[in-house]
Amino acid sequence: MQRRAMLKGCAAAVAVPMFAAACDVLDGSAKAVEELAFDPGAFTVETKTVATFERDKKVTYQFYESVVYVAKPVDKAYQSLSVSVPVEIDGATIDASKAPILLSNSVGGYLSSSVTSREPDDGGARAKNRDLALAAGYVVVESGARGRDLVAPDGTYQGVAPAAIVDLKAAVRYLRHNSGRVPGNTDRIVATGVSAGGALSALLATSGDSGMYDRYLADLGAADASDAVFAAAPYCPITDLEHADMAYEWNWGANPLRPGELDAAASRELSTAFTEYQASLELRGKNGFGRLTTGNYGSYLVRTYLAPAATAYLTALPDADRSSYLADNTWITWAGDRAEFAWPDFLAHVGARKKGVPAFDAFDLSSAENNEFGGGTVEARHFTLFSLRHATGDPAAQLDSDLPEKISMMNPMFFLRQRNPGRAKHWWIRVGTKDTDTALTIVSNLAASLENLGDDVDAAMYWDAGHGSNEDAADFIEWIGRVTGYAG
Repeated sequence: MQRRAMLKGCAAAVAVPMFAAACDVLDGSAKAVEELAFDPGAFTVETKTVATFERDKKVTYQFYESVVYVAKPVDKAYQSLSVSVPVEIDGATIDASKAPILLSNSVGGYLSSSVTSREPDDGGARAKNRDLALAAGYVVVESGARGRDLVAPDGTYQGVAPAAIVDLKAAVRYLRHNSGRVPGNTDRIVATGVSAGGALSALLATSGDSGMYDRYLADLGAADASDAVFAAAPYCPITDLEHADMAYEWNWGANPLRPGELDAAASRELSTAFTEYQASLELRGKNGFGRLTTGNYGSYLVRTYLAPAATAYLTALPDADRSSYLADNTWITWAGDRAEFAWPDFLAHVGARKKGVPAFDAFDLSSAENNEFGGGTVEARHFTLFSLRHATGDPAAQLDSDLPEKISMMNPMFFLRQRNPGRAKHWWIRVGTKDTDTALTIVSNLAASLENLGDDVDAAMYWDAGHGSNEDAADFIEWIGRVTGYAG
């Protein structure tokens, strides 16, 4: 973009010594980026049988393995992607040259993720969506990314924030740079992931073309192209990290933890802080609910997500099983083929919470998120003033100077509050109702923020399901075809 414009003037400028060195750098950068040309012939042909809702389908596909997506990788093992292109389904030839691209990441716990070695499928949300996308004739791209566990020989933590999101942006830029060479429609990229990977897919989709990441992308020799995606499907995203402790205590603070004790005072303080944060968002609920506050949020979750999830679950059960479930859960009223219940009863039904207090910025720096915000040779750091000041006993303690920007760069809510014009406008968001890995308000606030901006949002919860659930994968695949306008 800007780099290309600058290069046009270099031929005339090289005769002037003061400009020659700068042009040499630009020319070298351009050559490095041109090394990122996708090779359409570098594939193997593979087959797999995919169990779909209709029947088993035999899919033959071209597989491009371990394609490095930056010109100056820190570690090729993680900064690579694979591409799967269906060419035949049940014996019928498929042309996927203009098909949507499902861009999937397998990041979990903000750890590093690699596509350079193929592991057995875990059968989870990501694998299910990938296989069904192939069987629908879509192109599937799986991208690796650096993570918080990577340590350089000099002891530097080289995969902490914002490395993972920078890598995924570089992967998108690689695909867009190779439009017409890489199979699929690079204007119809749908990003997806689960847990921390779900958070990263949401972040990728909300932060499209933000200049905040440019210097990091330039250091990697990322392609000079857009990193915006068309749509996103985050599953149970672990995100909005600087407010996640507050949200967790408001949501799950009354739920016990087994084993171990909870810091009740810290829980109350964090829950109270969530009230102020929620008010600052100025979000309105869907279907005319009005302003979302901590005073009405429980009712909103029940009305908008939980009761519909319970209704769908119970409706799908055989009559005898439904009667048995309701007999075991008398707090649910089954009236007119619809489930009704109160927020406190739902919380009691969920039972034990998964995480302590604080859930994310641990006082002892033991959480995955503390490590995610490490820096240099420091393994873990506090990223909230609450935990920093509690742990140090210093009421005036301040976060390290580099952290505020990095925290924003890791939070999709930051870009939604900025009304980023490069964000994706189509969303599929899912979480289980018994998922206590983070607060249910994390998903609900993400959905409400997008809805308040006028974006197309399909958000729902799976009744009695835990972390990483995916119970309507076939519907998701159909949704991709519908929002991308792809008829196959």
